[in-house]
Amino acid sequence: MSIILVLVAMVQFLAVSLGVGSSTLAVTNFFVAIADGKIDETERKMMGIAYIILRVAMVTILITTGLLVAHTLMTQGIAGITTFTIAQISMIIVLYANATLMTLRLMPSTVGPAFQAAAWYALGALGALMALRLTEFTYLQFVLSFAADCAANVAITNGLMWYLKAKRAKQLKQ
Repeated sequence: MSIILVLVAMVQFLAVSLGVGSSTLAVTNFFVAIADGKIDETERKMMGIAYIILRVAMVTILITTGLLVAHTLMTQGIAGITTFTIAQISMIIVLYANATLMTLRLMPSTVGPAFQAAAWYALGALGALMALRLTEFTYLQFVLSFAADCAANVAITNGLMWYLKAKRAKQLKQ
């Protein structure tokens, strides 16, 4: 493998790591910000920075994955595209589609952030699986795992939002 491909793969992995971390911070910042019922200017600024970092990670992943897939297609043809690669591409599509739908306010806040976090975590898990050389799975197995990841994230996100709203309502009554 050429040094350029190694560098592209490393940048891809770093971008996924950056995305997973900043996605976690964005969701955490959101919960902290809404805990008191209002998002102040400092909280808005911190969330804005996290969103910029997420966008940088998304663009970097799109470019590096595109380069790696193009190289595979040029050297091995379509036969070189594995389920692993299709899973990565699927998560990139989910990231972009969900981000677009959330920006256009077409994705409900009850599921949008959870889907975005699930897609980032799935990309992180794919990176871990690659490092462990555990890339032999079916697309159905991947989709079912991602669906479970989404369900867990939706449950956790909505559970926390319900808890914070109930806590805030209780404080307002006192």
